[in-house]
Amino acid sequence: MARRAFDGLPGIIGETPLVELENLLPGFRSRVLVKMERFNPGGSIKDRTALSMLLGAIRSGELDPERSVVVESSSGNLGVGLAQICRYFGLRFVCVIDAKTTSRNRELLRAYQAELEIITEPDPDSGEYLPARLRRVREIIARTPHAYWPNQYANPNNPRAHRDTMGEIHRALDGRVDYLIASVGTFGTMRGCAEYIREHGLSTRIIGVDAVGSVIFGNPPAPRLLPGHGASIRPPLADASLVDEVVHVSDLDSVVACRLLVEREAILAGGSSGAVTAALTRYRDRIPDGSTCVLIFPDGGDRYLDTIYSDPWVFRHFGDVSHLWKDAVTVANPVTEAVYVNQ
Repeated sequence: MARRAFDGLPGIIGETPLVELENLLPGFRSRVLVKMERFNPGGSIKDRTALSMLLGAIRSGELDPERSVVVESSSGNLGVGLAQICRYFGLRFVCVIDAKTTSRNRELLRAYQAELEIITEPDPDSGEYLPARLRRVREIIARTPHAYWPNQYANPNNPRAHRDTMGEIHRALDGRVDYLIASVGTFGTMRGCAEYIREHGLSTRIIGVDAVGSVIFGNPPAPRLLPGHGASIRPPLADASLVDEVVHVSDLDSVVACRLLVEREAILAGGSSGAVTAALTRYRDRIPDGSTCVLIFPDGGDRYLDTIYSDPWVFRHFGDVSHLWKDAVTVANPVTEAVYVNQ
């Protein structure tokens, strides 16, 4: 069969594979499939977001490829997605990151010729980096002619991109999706998928996965180790009414689930992917036999080799916890059991 030739980089964003997991949960009598967003060219689901936001701005005239400068805050993956799209269109890109951004993501950003602004001190009031990053973005925009801020936290083209994500899942499974389990950060993926589900009248139950210490669903803030999952500021795109239930997952839960994925499925997944896996494990007894469950894995684990997959890093933060993924049938001893049911 002849293979289709794509028109440049934008043509290969999306249409990521849906993979069935057969060994993750022994004895579980429902299907578990994962949407593997690491197969986007920039390695994460944020490629979809970046393309949607920049193309939307170009088409509306807000962004002029001849003179505009794109400025955005990112914990890593969106920055990489924007950097490659900016390079494709010949745009200058300034990315505001922080000390929690992985070394791999920093290297990728530099390879795409992004200019890095690195926040080394968290916001003094909240102790979080996000407010400090956003403050720096506003400062750069104020002093930079023709600066354009995509603002992933409020841009409607962010969730618009993920209607396509859900559409791909829907078509691949002929409409049979009983449970969708996805992590929240900007709320773009969750909002886009939920809007698609409602617009098409699907009966899919939506499980949101948030980090312990994230404020998105009204919980008190607390320190978090892993970037890209949860948020210290509730994003404007967030809408709790779009999800049926929320599971809060700790950093340790995410690490254990990532390691369990390697043990059981030989899948090297990122922190948010570990979080949704931990949520499924915690929620499994509430899922009727014969259901079809889809998890969205936002990225791969290759950018977490010096954190999640580093034994010294794990030991330094959590102690010797290797037995949790080597011996466990489920993800054991979660730090929190909090499940919020949206009535």
